[in-house]
Amino acid sequence: MNRFIQHTSILICLLILFQCLGSRRPLVPNYVDPQGSTRDVSVGKKYMVATGNPIATKVAIKVLEEGGNAVDAAVAALLVLNVTNGEAASFPSVAPTLVYDQKSGQVKSYIGAGTAPKNATIQWFKEKGYKVMPKNSILSQLLPASPDVIVRLLQDHGTKSFSELVEPAIRTAEEGFPANKILVKNLDLPLYKRLGFTILMPYNSEVYLEKKWWYSIREGELTKRSDLANTWKLMANEEKLALKKGNNRKQALEAVRNYFYKGPIADVIVKLHEEKGGLFTKDDLTNYSGGWEKPVVGEFRDYQILANQTWTQGPVVPMVLQMLDGVDLKSMGHNSPEYIHTVSQAIELAIADRETYFGDPNFVDVPLDGLLSKQYAKMRRLLFQKSAFGKTPPHGNPWLYSKQKPKSTKTPSNNEESHSVGEIKYGKDTTYISIVDSNGNAVSLTPSDFPQSPMVPGTGLTLGIRMTQFRLDPNHPSSLVPGKRPRITPNPGMVLKNGKLWMSFGTPGGDVQSQAMIQFFLNIVVFGMDPQKAVEAPRFRSVNWPDSFSPHVYRPGGIELESSLYHAVSDSLKEKGYKVYEKSNFDNDFGAVCAVLNDNENNRLLGVADPREESWAEGK
Repeated sequence: MNRFIQHTSILICLLILFQCLGSRRPLVPNYVDPQGSTRDVSVGKKYMVATGNPIATKVAIKVLEEGGNAVDAAVAALLVLNVTNGEAASFPSVAPTLVYDQKSGQVKSYIGAGTAPKNATIQWFKEKGYKVMPKNSILSQLLPASPDVIVRLLQDHGTKSFSELVEPAIRTAEEGFPANKILVKNLDLPLYKRLGFTILMPYNSEVYLEKKWWYSIREGELTKRSDLANTWKLMANEEKLALKKGNNRKQALEAVRNYFYKGPIADVIVKLHEEKGGLFTKDDLTNYSGGWEKPVVGEFRDYQILANQTWTQGPVVPMVLQMLDGVDLKSMGHNSPEYIHTVSQAIELAIADRETYFGDPNFVDVPLDGLLSKQYAKMRRLLFQKSAFGKTPPHGNPWLYSKQKPKSTKTPSNNEESHSVGEIKYGKDTTYISIVDSNGNAVSLTPSDFPQSPMVPGTGLTLGIRMTQFRLDPNHPSSLVPGKRPRITPNPGMVLKNGKLWMSFGTPGGDVQSQAMIQFFLNIVVFGMDPQKAVEAPRFRSVNWPDSFSPHVYRPGGIELESSLYHAVSDSLKEKGYKVYEKSNFDNDFGAVCAVLNDNENNRLLGVADPREESWAEGK
């Protein structure tokens, strides 16, 4: 036994040595990471781009310079982000989108979240012993959405081909890109977890650890995604073949979509599910579709705030702002205890309604007009109190303010029992794209998903874990039903002012997304901050509700503050009854807002990018 212990100790020491001295991948010369430094607002007269990575921003600019419009540039940027930020926003997962058409002055929403496979039922999961949706499992995979999003955006609003727009992403994946601080943070695991990750998901490890599970990636190292590049080459070739056969542009784009959902890629996805005990069938993929919808709209002063419908948490932003409209926030002082308390109460009241009413509107009876009614906002505002709520406040009754009548009286079980899920958190977050082109068209897009479930061998495809945003409570609006979308957290936003585009904005960050967007908006509109200062200002976030991801961790009465804010106001907030948690300054757990604003008075565009991540804004 002593000899066994001795040999084991030697092995552990050698593994640690390999980790410290392992063969380094080449560092990229002259690599400069913009994260952590404060910046000036980017100013342009012609167009503006703000994305979650400088490489994606540069690619989008090149597309605009070569005559592409905002949609073309957004697709090119999305595909690059699927490489550079693939551990946070993978191809081919979720991509909720808003598009502003300058000619019509209209904003359209595209449904960028997949559906549950037809064999996925609450009963099936409960019979298998699951109390909440599992992670690190083939069963956590939602049908992929972004290929559908890309093709429909290009068919309906783009001008360029898929093969043109995917080329920069292919080049980036093949030639490599420098690992930035956020990628390193997202992939940071202790040695034993990297070994476990490799055993559980060997292909994921091959892609993200490059067959060196003992080695932790360093900032600035060259990182490649060659299998994903090859998959995109096959999709692009399908478009080229269709054009050679005499098909028009839209038909050739449809061939790209068919290759994914009905052809060889669908076949390898289904094969993986058959081998791993998953639930996807060929019919699930063949019959998948997204679709255009009207965005939701709320008002704050002269501003109209737009979001995707309730298959996202997007309506939280206009609901909160309508609740705060008319409240004298400015007199409280920016980030004062009273301000934080007031805004947090509005957020918590809106989230209570999110948890009660938000779900896929194709399956859930949502009183959307009631939720967005100004009278309802006024009624909810009456619930503001001097002390913290201490737990998630009661939901309201928006049906009283709705022209609809409820078809069902289902309410979620108020079951706050804590569950645990075995998982290895490898990759996380989300990313974001905001673009306004020279004609005034705009795109706001929040792609996401992580390599925490088995990737499709040989393809570089990450199908993510979005099924974990379903509930196994049949009364919850985000309950699991075959063909239904979970209520996902990614939620791009747009703002019109007096009917004209004023801002396109969004952020990564799970449940913090709506909170970060609200604080950024108020920093500008209420406190008159320069947009870049507004994005860099210290943030707070409530955690006073069950987390949107399984196992739905709940911290009653909790609020998190960036360190500088914590030291300024924590005592006052504790006196109000909050459980206050300190986080580091410029922590991306508080989001990483990017935005493009129309400064119509000075005939210019302003771009801002949050230094909490490696995001970057640039224009001309």
